[in-house]
Amino acid sequence: MKKVFLLFVVSIVALSCSLNNDDTRFYYEILPVESYEVPESFNFGEIYTLKITYKKPTECHTEQTLYFEKLDTTRTVAVQSLVLDRNNCDSLPDAPPIEGTFRFEVLSTTPYLFKFYKGKDENGENIFEEVAIPVNN
Repeated sequence: MKKVFLLFVVSIVALSCSLNNDDTRFYYEILPVESYEVPESFNFGEIYTLKITYKKPTECHTEQTLYFEKLDTTRTVAVQSLVLDRNNCDSLPDAPPIEGTFRFEVLSTTPYLFKFYKGKDENGENIFEEVAIPVNN
């Protein structure tokens, strides 16, 4: 009888607890690349570590990951941030830039065009800084 009672209590507790917290809402935001370091040229078949820096605009911006889009030999680079949807997010205007790196393997002999996301203009259009990097055979 004790086992049945214990099983009943555990079942009630398990059903009353929810792992989902509906109060926590979030969205994703693309952050601009403040600066970057890339070589003047690539060597075919080699792997390079490229550096970018970006700023976290508020304390609600968390878990930044690299946004990396490929189209032929064009690479679009930005930072994707998970943003907690709150009204009390303190701005971080004086926060130091955060450095990130990513590895890039050169698989083509055609020059690569890197487009680093820099934000939006007054019309809401995306702004990119483009860098063409030739490939040595």
